[in-house]
Amino acid sequence: MDAAVRVQAYRIAEHKDVRLPIMICQDGFITSHVVENIELLEDDIVKTFVGEYEPEHYLLKDNEPFAVGPYAVTNYVMEAKRAQMQGLRNAKQVTLDVAKEFEQISGRSYGLFEEYRMEDADYAMVIIGSAAGTGKDTVDMLRKQGVRAGLLKIRLFRPFPAEEIAEALKNVKYLAIMDRTEDYNGHCGPLGAEIKSTLYNADLHPATLNYCYGIGGRDVTIENLASVFEDLKTVEETGKLGETYRYLSVRE
Repeated sequence: MDAAVRVQAYRIAEHKDVRLPIMICQDGFITSHVVENIELLEDDIVKTFVGEYEPEHYLLKDNEPFAVGPYAVTNYVMEAKRAQMQGLRNAKQVTLDVAKEFEQISGRSYGLFEEYRMEDADYAMVIIGSAAGTGKDTVDMLRKQGVRAGLLKIRLFRPFPAEEIAEALKNVKYLAIMDRTEDYNGHCGPLGAEIKSTLYNADLHPATLNYCYGIGGRDVTIENLASVFEDLKTVEETGKLGETYRYLSVRE
């Protein structure tokens, strides 16, 4: 997955309608320091897919002198920021277009996010990163028990695909948002803030809990994530949310 994302990242960032820096975020240890089998594409296929970068503007271009690195004065900052935002907005469709091309050479399909058993889910978990694999196993276990559970794994965080996520979550009744970081705002994590804003703007109101988990590489098990779904069931049974921002598997 990580190698596939890196290959696509060049095409997205260098696209004429984007031209912005791109960050590939990877949660450490499990995906960076352990051994697993991977499937690599041949170098010549990747080189052809990425292509040569041909910038429209560059320092040594004849008859087009310009400076790189100076600060923007007051008269131009707003326009520069607006242009950056337009590039960011364009990146959503470019990401989908590049993913389609990558599927042709690899057979692997990538979108803005991945939906897992969401077609009839009453209870859902939104998550990012490697813990989604454990989340899928948890969903499978709960499905065998008759619980209509599902999972949504975020792939693209900026620009945040709010409209598409709202559509994916429109029928969910009880929702858990998983943040593998601490935002220190006292009431939610960064993914929690994005999802809650998305739901509000779409006039969707599932009962929602936000969890901080797995910081510093702390292991996340099926039992841990199953307890999150148990919390959602408790909300359903009692009709009370209780604490909406919680820590998972932490010593108090």
